[in-house]
Amino acid sequence: MGISTELQYATLEDLYLDAKNPRLGRHQASTRLSQDKVLDMMRSWVLDELAVSYLESGFWTHEPLLVVKEEVDGEQRLVVVEGNRRLAALMYLRRAVAGQEVSKKWHLLVEGVNVPKQLFSKIPYIHVGSRQEIESFLGFRHVTGIKQWHSEEKAQYIAKLIDERGMGYEEVMRRIGSKTPTVRRDYISYRLLLQMMECLEDFSVEEAKGRFSVMSLSLRTHGVQQYLDIDMSAAPKAAKTPVPTTRLNALENFSLWLFGNRNQLPLFADSRRVDDFGRILESPRAVEYLEGNRKAKFDYAFQLAGGDESEIANLVNDAGANVQLALSRVHHYKNSEDIQWAVKRLEIDVEQLQSGFRSSCDQ
Repeated sequence: MGISTELQYATLEDLYLDAKNPRLGRHQASTRLSQDKVLDMMRSWVLDELAVSYLESGFWTHEPLLVVKEEVDGEQRLVVVEGNRRLAALMYLRRAVAGQEVSKKWHLLVEGVNVPKQLFSKIPYIHVGSRQEIESFLGFRHVTGIKQWHSEEKAQYIAKLIDERGMGYEEVMRRIGSKTPTVRRDYISYRLLLQMMECLEDFSVEEAKGRFSVMSLSLRTHGVQQYLDIDMSAAPKAAKTPVPTTRLNALENFSLWLFGNRNQLPLFADSRRVDDFGRILESPRAVEYLEGNRKAKFDYAFQLAGGDESEIANLVNDAGANVQLALSRVHHYKNSEDIQWAVKRLEIDVEQLQSGFRSSCDQ
């Protein structure tokens, strides 16, 4: 059938929220969820901003809901595949208008407001033949387009195309408009998350979801790949179980360091230190320290990995580059007291640097 070009209308009672919506999360999305449960799970999705617009201007015909006909509770229903936030906002609005139990902010929204006519009885939608027929649309719109999903939701969608539709990385890339290496990393990241959930006992799914993007970024580093023995170039079949069974202890450590658990905080909180984390895992000495200390400190592990060495080298190199720049023009300011004082201070600092190296050579 494809995507229809004909705009149709339905009442609010005729439209169903999508219980399979990836934004509900892998552990939540299910055909067994009731409409009330799905709506309750969506209450924090910033729905009131949409509601304010509806009260002022009505529902937008230029952004109709995309709907499929599917069986729900033994009957064919109009299930909204694209536009669940808009539908949920309408549902909360109607509850508030009817004086039903909703949060105070919804009652305040409708207080003294004239609700547009047919807001709940004439909702525009476009009928789609099946979910598969709009996957390319949803993929571009949410994975690389203007209404992007969170990183875990993107990866879950990519994993669905590969695991359920049998697609390869390049086919997914063409479908969603992303790059093949990005598709591969997202897929492996999501399969790694599933492996943690299946293999690790003390694993917090919620903590992992909150730092999924950090985990995905860490997989770019050689240290993490080496420590977990992950092949980031693996084909989908080989990548389905990213970490070999011989490295499950390493996977448990990695999970603890990255996500923490009920009794322990993550090893580091700043996502900008992902590359430093990778460097730590390249160092056998630093890894031995982390594995042997439940209260290990990130900065000390970084020092053991020689992290300070490169940082200090960069600082000294930057200083040298600045001195070279100054040399090209300093002769114009030989009588400047400020520059004379700066040169004297530089002389003292350089002498201290050199004395430190002389001391280590004498030992």
